[in-house]
Amino acid sequence: MTDDARGTKLVRTLRKGQITIPDEFRRRLGIEENTLLQVTLEHNELRLKPVVVREQTQGSPWLRELRDYFAPVRQEAAERGYSDEEINGWIDEALAAVRREQHDPRTA
Repeated sequence: MTDDARGTKLVRTLRKGQITIPDEFRRRLGIEENTLLQVTLEHNELRLKPVVVREQTQGSPWLRELRDYFAPVRQEAAERGYSDEEINGWIDEALAAVRREQHDPRTA
């Protein structure tokens, strides 16, 4: 069977819907004991696809850039002894004030 050839095998479902993927298919797809499979239901057919999970960095590039931009401000706040709770409280107050201004019909 060539790499692009389709193969068909009959398998029997076991308890709880489990099936055995034929050895030939597992070898061709590189499926091993702990391989994760993406299972998709499409046009009344199940499709199985091995997936590789790669470690992802946390957060978006935009947020990392913003964090780096404010690094000097964070450093100054730490040097002045401000806690994260105090800073978050001030941010919440400032956001609430801006939202009140945006929703106040007298400022429109």
